[in-house]
Amino acid sequence: MTMQPMRAHVHNGRLVLDEPTDLPEGEIVELVPLDEVLARGGDYLDADERAELHRDLATSIAEADAGHLIDADDVLADLRAVW
Repeated sequence: MTMQPMRAHVHNGRLVLDEPTDLPEGEIVELVPLDEVLARGGDYLDADERAELHRDLATSIAEADAGHLIDADDVLADLRAVW
């Protein structure tokens, strides 16, 4: 299940969702101010994690450029098989 972004506003010191949710009762959700997320580049990667991500992306791009690709339909079929 993919978590969809939710919007909320502050009312009397409480966060109130602006739309209904189908999250289960008691589900814990971490809320982070959007300004903080944007100030950090949109994620919480530290410098080492970001460098690793960029190395992995460069490797992936090189594999794709070399024609080492997997058909998306095959990937989706594999994913559906385990769900």
